Amino acid sequence: MLERRTDLALEAHELRRAQAEKVSGASAREHETFGYGVTVVEVTERAAARALGKPMGTYVTLDLRPYWEHADDAFERAATAVGTELRALIGEGEVKTALVAGLGNAAMTPDAVGPQTAEHVLVTRHLMRESAFAGLTAVSVLVPGVLGRTGMEAVETIRGAVRTVHPDVLIAVDALASRSLARVCTTVQLSDTGIVPGSGVGNRRRALNRASLGIPVIAVGVPTVVDAGTLALDILEEAGAELPDPSALRGRGRGVMVTPRDIDAQIRELARVVGYGINLALQPLSYRELCALMG
Repeated sequence: MLERRTDLALEAHELRRAQAEKVSGASAREHETFGYGVTVVEVTERAAARALGKPMGTYVTLDLRPYWEHADDAFERAATAVGTELRALIGEGEVKTALVAGLGNAAMTPDAVGPQTAEHVLVTRHLMRESAFAGLTAVSVLVPGVLGRTGMEAVETIRGAVRTVHPDVLIAVDALASRSLARVCTTVQLSDTGIVPGSGVGNRRRALNRASLGIPVIAVGVPTVVDAGTLALDILEEAGAELPDPSALRGRGRGVMVTPRDIDAQIRELARVVGYGINLALQPLSYRELCALMG
């Protein structure tokens, strides 16, 4: 079997099904939220987790392709869809305090979705002493940077913030890798399993999850790149060509990622969608009320 690199549980599940492999302990279901398709993959057994290469948990993938059709209400519907699914994943328990971490390298565009999303999150922790804001969730935002610039791994920086803020939940936003160009900058994956910073751009670091931080960690990922070898295999397969021996591609194009030429514009758009979605998930505000506060 030729492995395709992907950070999306949906794609990993699709690959196994395409190869006629039944994965016991993993299931997928679909529904629609505010006009956007949603696929929920549940991984409930360790054997399924090993087969898919994903930790056990729930993975929610939103298909945001209609957003790029630029309908008048596309942004409102996309942000509300992200917020609705994120709120459902967080659960019904009361969230009084939350920490949002924008992971990635702001200086490298395909890896900048986390830092750019952080710019659109409503920060309220410093306002909670004011009676006018008493009904809001206390939200803090952190952009931990990357090891090469800070000398600290993201988990170390975030652990210090968790010990100070004592959040009920951490929401970590990062770039992911897809196996398909069609899903690059058109999908958002939410999961309750945590995240490994840098995995999308091939620079894996220590995991952010309940085990490492002691609190629930919700991961929000946007696929921004495709591994070159994976893309080559998919193109060959779609063309009906005979697939090469795995060893033929081993080591070829190592570290090479493919991304759209207008990735900067797409990241700016999606960072705003995700940021507003996080706000709607955490705050008891309508979309119009949020827009008024965000200016």
